[in-house]
Amino acid sequence: MDSEQLQKLAVDALEEIKGIDLIALDVRQITSIADSIIIASGSSHRHVQSLADNVLRRAREAGVRPLGVEGEQIGDWVLVDLGDVIVHVMRPEVRAFYNLEKLWDVAPRSAALEG
Repeated sequence: MDSEQLQKLAVDALEEIKGIDLIALDVRQITSIADSIIIASGSSHRHVQSLADNVLRRAREAGVRPLGVEGEQIGDWVLVDLGDVIVHVMRPEVRAFYNLEKLWDVAPRSAALEG
């Protein structure tokens, strides 16, 4: 599965259970750690956990093994590393505090989420 397909899979999984304020950043030109970074919010600890779980489930169904998952137990911020795509799911307060969008603001937004 190429990185665009993987990004679409993750975005679809987040949208499926009402992820909030999804942003996909194309970071290929500024880092070698991934091709894209997806950031989304969940309305509660449980919602954050459910969003991340849905990304993991959909990835596994597509035959993609995650490289790592962090923060599942607490549910403030869950990181799902799918290799070429890294997914961050956070509660809104945590997202505002860390402001990852600002950190990666030189990256163009993905066409997958436009329009």
